[in-house]
This record gives sequence, structure tokens and C-alpha cells, in this order.
Amino acid sequence: MPRPFLVKDIAAQAGVSVATVDRVLHGRDGTRAHTVRRVEQAIAELERQSAQVGLVGRKFIVDVVMQTPVRFSDMARRALEGELAALHPAVFRARWHLGEDTPLPAIVATLDAVAARGSHGVLLKAPDLPPVRAAIERLVARRIPVVTMVTDVLHAPRLAYVGMDNRAAGATAAWLIGQVLPVRRAGVLVSLSSNRFQGEEEREMGFRQAIREHHPHLAVHDISEGLGLHQATARLVRERLRERPDVQAVYSVGGANKAILEAFAQLERPCRFFVGHDLDADNLALLRRGQLHALLHHDLAHDMRAACRHVMRAHGAGGAIAPVGLSTVQIVTPCNIPEGY
Repeated sequence: MPRPFLVKDIAAQAGVSVATVDRVLHGRDGTRAHTVRRVEQAIAELERQSAQVGLVGRKFIVDVVMQTPVRFSDMARRALEGELAALHPAVFRARWHLGEDTPLPAIVATLDAVAARGSHGVLLKAPDLPPVRAAIERLVARRIPVVTMVTDVLHAPRLAYVGMDNRAAGATAAWLIGQVLPVRRAGVLVSLSSNRFQGEEEREMGFRQAIREHHPHLAVHDISEGLGLHQATARLVRERLRERPDVQAVYSVGGANKAILEAFAQLERPCRFFVGHDLDADNLALLRRGQLHALLHHDLAHDMRAACRHVMRAHGAGGAIAPVGLSTVQIVTPCNIPEGY
């Protein structure tokens, strides 16, 4: 295996010892297969990241821990790696810990492993549950700052939250749907990936409040716990559509929009208006085909930049950098897809 980086840099990236990296690089016996893959992945990530930034200036290693579908974690990875050059003179490297339906004990174990081996910061998208809050407390006790992303973890000593104003996003979705269904009584399906994500609950609360205040003729029916996964979400939508023949529109808070549309088609039900979140590849294709009518988009690169700046400031390296606010909610239709997508 080639050695384009210092052994200590590979070890820090992989989260293993220098001795372990040395054994892997020299092909010695006694190293488990998953550890070899971890070292190989670390080298690949270093190559990808060093191609974008010169390895000069102060170095920060951050751990990105996310429970999210692959379509979103891919967006997050591209967003962070696209910001690396803009963070000079600091140099950031990321260790990724990603899973679509990671069990809660595994999320906590990942956070505790980061606390044990050390990190300059954790960028976290996880459920707002007591074990996660306790794990954040243990990280902070070891002087590792935590920045929550997309969805917050309330009552935990995290350093900051970065993302959109989720209540404003929900209210925006209600306004859009209210323009399409202005008078006639109808039902709206609100689909969450899980009610354990505080950000999704905030979006739903903003939506419900705006419906009560401005469109009381609309009935709101929700589903959750599909985790943004196709089969589970399609099943939940089919069940609710059979129960609620009045549903004519969708506000998809938690994704899996192809699954939602599949459920409507299977039951031969029309969807008059569909509002979703995020400009991922699946959603862009649906938007261009007119199956999604509007997407609520926020600049994920802005979030990653803000998160890294918070980490820098926590370590006394960003004193002159002004704090970055929440991302602005953007309404994207088939007519105004941003350049580059």
C-alpha cells in the first residue's frame, strides 16, 4: 500500500493507533479486516481532501456523525468537502460516521468512541433523546465541542445549531399548499422520517400553526417512523391514504418522496400539490418531471462553513470570524432550479 501521508496523519484520520497503521501499511498479520478497510478509507479521504486544500495552516479533525439516508449524507459530504478551500489558513479533515437506521445504542457508542480517542469537534445529526444528550455531555466534558446540524438536540450542552429555521420552513409549506387548496375542504399528509428528530418536529409545528391560523379548512394527517427509507415509508403512506380519503396534498418533512408518490400511484390517488425538502438527486428528478411542485431548500454548504467556524472559535482560532446565522429557506420550483444542480 502506498504511503502518501505521514503515518500519524493516517492514524488520526482513521481513529486508530500508529502501530495499527504501520501493520496495515506493511501487510503484517494480526489486523482485522474491518480495521484494514478503515485505514484504507482514511487514506482515500486524505487524498480527496488534500486535493482541494494544501496541507498548511492549523489542522482540525472533526467527526461527522449522522443518522440519515444516504441521499442526504452524500449531499453533506459534498458540501463539506466543497468548503475546505474556503477555510484557509485552517485545514479541516473529516471522519465520517454515517448510517440510515443506526440503532440508538450504536449512535451513543460512536459518540463515546470519539470522546475516548479525541477530536477537535463533532458535527451531529441525531435524534433528540436522553442517551444522545448524555453522550454530548460526555464529549463536552472532554473539551470536544458539538455542533448539531439540520436537527437540534435540546437541553444538551452543544456549542451551536446550524441549519434552517425549521418552524419558518413548515409555515412556508403551509402557505404554499394553502394557495393551491384555498377554500375547498381537503386533507394534507405530513410525512416525518421520525418524531425523534427535533428539527422535523419543529417543521411540523410550524406547518400546523400556520394551517390553524390561515387555512383552517385543511385537515392535517401525519405519519412518522419510516426513517426516510423507501419500503417503510411507502407502507405507512398506503395505510394512511386508505384511512383518509380526503388527502389531496403532501408536505414531506422527512424525505423518501419517491416512496410517497409510489403509494399514491398504487392506490390510484391524485396528489394535487407536493412540497418536499432538499435538492438531492432523487428530488431533482421528481421536480423536473413535475411530480414535486416545490422544494424547500437551504444552503448546506453554508451550514458546513458555519459549523467549521464554530469549531475554530471554540479552539481560539476564529476570533475575528463573525458568527454565521441560520440558513435562509428558499422555495425551488421546476422554473428556478439553482445553477449547478
